[in-house]
Amino acid sequence: MGGDLPYRLVATDLDGTLLNTAETVSARNRAALAAVTAAGARHIIVTGRSAGWARPVFDEIGYTGLAVCGQGAQVYDAGAHKLLTSLTLDRQLAALALAKIEAEIGPLVVAANQDGLDGEVLAGPGYQLKIGSDLPVRRVAADQLFTAPISKLYVQHPELGDDALAEVAHRVAGALVGVTMAGPGIVEILPLGLTKATGLSLAAYRLGAKARQTIAFGDMPNDIPMLNWAGYGVAMADAHEHLRAVADEVTVSNDEDGVAVVLERVFGLGG
Repeated sequence: MGGDLPYRLVATDLDGTLLNTAETVSARNRAALAAVTAAGARHIIVTGRSAGWARPVFDEIGYTGLAVCGQGAQVYDAGAHKLLTSLTLDRQLAALALAKIEAEIGPLVVAANQDGLDGEVLAGPGYQLKIGSDLPVRRVAADQLFTAPISKLYVQHPELGDDALAEVAHRVAGALVGVTMAGPGIVEILPLGLTKATGLSLAAYRLGAKARQTIAFGDMPNDIPMLNWAGYGVAMADAHEHLRAVADEVTVSNDEDGVAVVLERVFGLGG
């Protein structure tokens, strides 16, 4: 890779960042990413989606590089359709964490993301997916959520909003598990210490890039560790306030090609 590049690695979140609200990658974003990769930089997608949920998007947009999926739990080779790493959430710890949270605020509705490239997302009674228009979930009884290894849990509360739920979960169970908010209705219970920065650092090492050589884009609190890890962090215009607070720059929205707007300027691509 050329030594005169401003950044050697471009890390983009998927939903709310690289994808627009139509859940596609715009022509302008595609062109900007093609130009920076042609110049010698590498593009890596870093998403909270499991590899199974991300794979159809990667295939649709023609993405064949490394990707970080599942909030950092999975490093996935999109071209080869192969998982390179996959971490699991200890089910006993997860059950204990749920019990602690429910003791504090009452019953939760829960979904479980099974481990592996073909792992299903199992939705317990009452769980409503609020991100992605066509993501597969299978409805199961509550006692079926933990029958196979899992990578993470999704939790919702009938009354508390996402920020409040995430705060309570972290306060009462944060010594057992990780907690993050990844989007509307997406509060997640993760292996302790796991973040997008965890997976991105592993993938960047494979690609020969360092944190200071990375520019990262995101929109939700789950992107905070990634933006803090990267040499330069960019939040989308409609990003969560906690992410905007740590970003080096706030760009325009995902529907206004916010990724391309920054890349064109930083890499001198023109408009």
